[in-house]
Amino acid sequence: MKVALLGTGFGQAHAAVYAQRPDVDEVIVFGRTPEKLTMIGEQFGFTTTTDLSSVITDDSMDLIDICLPTRLHADVAVQAMQAGQDVLIELPLAANLGDARRIIEVQQATGRRAFVDMFSRFTPAHQWLRDAVTDRRYGSLMLLESEGRTALLWPGYDLTLRTLALDMMHADLDLVTGLLGRPDTVQVTGIDGPAGRGSAASVLLSYSDAFARLSSSALMPQPYGMRGGWRAVFADGTLEYAMTAGFTGQGQASLTEHTADGERPIELVDISPYAAMIDHVLACLTGDTDNRIEPASALLALELTLDVHERLTQPGSRLDPIREP
Repeated sequence: MKVALLGTGFGQAHAAVYAQRPDVDEVIVFGRTPEKLTMIGEQFGFTTTTDLSSVITDDSMDLIDICLPTRLHADVAVQAMQAGQDVLIELPLAANLGDARRIIEVQQATGRRAFVDMFSRFTPAHQWLRDAVTDRRYGSLMLLESEGRTALLWPGYDLTLRTLALDMMHADLDLVTGLLGRPDTVQVTGIDGPAGRGSAASVLLSYSDAFARLSSSALMPQPYGMRGGWRAVFADGTLEYAMTAGFTGQGQASLTEHTADGERPIELVDISPYAAMIDHVLACLTGDTDNRIEPASALLALELTLDVHERLTQPGSRLDPIREP
C-alpha cells in the first residue's frame, strides 16, 4: 500500500506504526515545516513534501491519513474524497458539528471509505467493558470513572483548556456515550497550566440510573509519559483498568475484576490501540473487515466533546445544565 501522511505533529505516532508494517510499501509525509519533515524523513526513511495538492490528487495513493490541525480536517478530507481518495481523519473528526456533517455528507455522496481515529475503541480493556455492559455480566452499570494524565509528548500540542477536550477527553467521552448514550446533565470545571502549557479538567455526566466522572490532566512532567485508566462499578461487580504509555500509545496495561468471589486479573492482548486502529483501517481497505470507525459513529461523542470544550473556554457556563440538541 501507498499512504500519504499529512502532518508532522501527532502524525509522528502514525508514522511510527507505518514504519513497522511490511504491507505499507511507501509513505509520503506532507508538512509545512522543512525542519520537521527532515527529522521524520531521516527517522523513518519516508519521502517528504510541502506540496499538499500533489499528494491529495495522486491517484496512486491507497489512503490519505490526515493528522493536520483540527480546523483543517473537514476541508482537506472533503477535497481528498472528491478527488477519489479514501481518508483516515485524526480525532476529533472536525472543529464543529457543521464540518463533521459536511464530511459525512461528502463521504456518502462520493462513496469513498472514511475513518476517524477513535483508537480507544480498539483498546482490549475497553472491548471487555463494552461486552460486559452488553451481556450484563455484572448487572447494570452504575458508575464509570475515567482518568487520563500525560506530559506534553507531542510537538505542537500544548493541551491548554482551548484544546484539552478535543485533543484528550474526546476518546473517553466516546467510551461513555457508547456505553450510556446522551447524558441528561453535564458539569465541567478546569484550569490552565503555567506559561500557557498544559491544563486539567473534570467532567461529571449524569443519567437517570448512572453517572460518569472523567478527569484529564496535561500537567505532568516529561518523564511521566502518559498514564490513566478507569473504574466501572456495576450492581454485582467492579472492573478496574490501568495503563501507562508513551506518545505512540504503546505501554503496559492491566484489567482487574472484583466480585463477591474475590479479585481476578483479566489477561489482555498486548497491542497498541493506535497500531490496532491502523490494522483495522488497512483491513477495511483490503475488504477483510467492516468499518467500526465510520465518521457518523463519532457524531454523538463529538457533540458532547464540543459542548465540554465550549464550557471550558467560557468559564461562566461551566456548571450550567447541558443544552438540549
